Amino acid sequence: MNKNIKIYISGHNGMVGSACWRILKNSGYKNLIGKSSNELDLRNQDLVEQFINLHKPDVIINAAAKVGGILANSNFPYEFLLENMQIQNNLISSANNNDVKKFIFLGSSCIYPKFCPQPIKEEYILSSELEPTNQWYAIAKISGLKLIESLRIKNKRDYFCLMPTNLYGPNDNFDLNSSHVIPAMIRKFHEAKKNGTDVVLWGSGTPMREFLYVDDLARAILFSIENKLDEHMYNVGTGNDLTIKELAVLIQRIIGYNGKIVWDNSKPDGTPRKVMDNSKLLNLGWKPTITLSDGLFLTYNSYLNKSSLNPNV
Repeated sequence: MNKNIKIYISGHNGMVGSACWRILKNSGYKNLIGKSSNELDLRNQDLVEQFINLHKPDVIINAAAKVGGILANSNFPYEFLLENMQIQNNLISSANNNDVKKFIFLGSSCIYPKFCPQPIKEEYILSSELEPTNQWYAIAKISGLKLIESLRIKNKRDYFCLMPTNLYGPNDNFDLNSSHVIPAMIRKFHEAKKNGTDVVLWGSGTPMREFLYVDDLARAILFSIENKLDEHMYNVGTGNDLTIKELAVLIQRIIGYNGKIVWDNSKPDGTPRKVMDNSKLLNLGWKPTITLSDGLFLTYNSYLNKSSLNPNV
């Protein structure tokens, strides 16, 4: 692979985008392009078209999205549906219009039905109803996946979708009003340790979830840049899951919190179980390398560094 190819990473300041930037740079790629949301509003079709036409990247990695946990999805359904469709539609259509050679669309395991057979295979998409608490984000991502699939059929584009399981890692969002489960737990346990209070967690703790350290996703993206993928959609995960209670105990141990955990059963659990069948990508040669305990330790350290610079993180 020519290490001088031009690669545009949308959302390069976010958790996924910054991991992609770091992994690609460390792998010798020199021509990386990134613009902050203040510099380029990806919701604006004209601005995106002008930007792609000007820079003419060889590869686009769509790591930009409006994301959040159950609370954020419930509070902002319109924004989660509309803004994610705007971002991805503008990028995909501009890539096609400007003959961008490779487009990597990043989705989420939440696109799959709520009561999906386990482990989840790519062909299970749209086989039954979605989980109501994140359906807005899921529908947006499904529409992007179908755009990619249609361009592969219509124009024979080398465009494809990587569907990661629940992600975590450095540069995550630790805001308790919009964060996912791991950063929310890390912040709650850390603050409870500091203040000597109980930790209140949502739901029953019985749902099972799979988690992938973000650098492992970035390596899957690097792998997909350097290899041709013959299908339009690939799951990216570890193939291993655990209960939310087991996750809480693991984070509690890493942070060194000795207090009480209170489970708020009035809050929703979400999908009962969600573990990905990652065999398609594994069979091509990619595999995850970071264990959950190691990844959580690295993520907690990144939170400590971030919170030392900004106490409100």
